[in-house]
Amino acid sequence: MTATIASVHWEGQGKKGQGQISTETRALKAYPYGFGSRFEDDRNGTNPEELLGAAHAACFTMAFSFACDKAGFATTALDTHAQVRLVTQGDGFLIDRIALTLDASVPGMDEATFQQIAEGAKKACPLSKALASVPEITLAATLRA
Repeated sequence: MTATIASVHWEGQGKKGQGQISTETRALKAYPYGFGSRFEDDRNGTNPEELLGAAHAACFTMAFSFACDKAGFATTALDTHAQVRLVTQGDGFLIDRIALTLDASVPGMDEATFQQIAEGAKKACPLSKALASVPEITLAATLRA
């Protein structure tokens, strides 16, 4: 069993408040976030949806690579993007869509096998399972020649 820790320190009220995100590995150490970096154009901080997208892309990519290994194919380069959409719902917000895009180099793999493994990895990765309440999680997978 593996458990990791992330923490947040927040100061101030609502829109005027500012938070700092830290991770156990120090990949993030007191990294800023707040209303501006979540809902406006402030690029000096991050936001929960960006972090969720990064985590989902990373998890899916590893799941895909492991599934390829299991099927006897060696991945040489994988590029994954995750676009997380946050929409207004009543007085709050909802993540209603995550769009994964995979661009992969897997020598010797045919298109049908590639799509099957990619779709299986999307369903099997722990983050996809954890995000099962998101109404729509899509995958556009491209196999490079």
